[in-house]
Amino acid sequence: MAFSLSNTLLRGIPGAYILNAGVEKLSLDEQTAGYLQSMAAKGFPALEGLDAATFGKALAGSEVAVGAALLAPFVPTRLAGLALGAFSAGMLTMYFKTEEFTQDNGVSPSQAGTPVSHNVWLAAIAAALLLQRKGGKKGK
Repeated sequence: MAFSLSNTLLRGIPGAYILNAGVEKLSLDEQTAGYLQSMAAKGFPALEGLDAATFGKALAGSEVAVGAALLAPFVPTRLAGLALGAFSAGMLTMYFKTEEFTQDNGVSPSQAGTPVSHNVWLAAIAAALLLQRKGGKKGK
């Protein structure tokens, strides 16, 4: 696997950010885990069936796994992109299904939705990782 500065940036920056977020969530108290669960359940109603502590551990573990996959150079780029794509799709599903996160048009972020709307950038990075040419060959 050849080194690519663009690939390093596309994987390293979101990888470090997501890994850090996951590590911080490893010590979530039950009240915070419950709040995050209630937000996530707006996009994925089945999550209401979990207890808050289990949800918090699953969320933290998922973020650590996605962040680590992006940072690990032995994980193929497309696989890392797929993990990031699934993560950002989940976040964007929650964003679009939570009325208070968007303005009346259902797309533009409200003040409450701005912190979640940034996940559109993660989706774009995932697409870039998935669509990269293998081997960096240039077309003629």
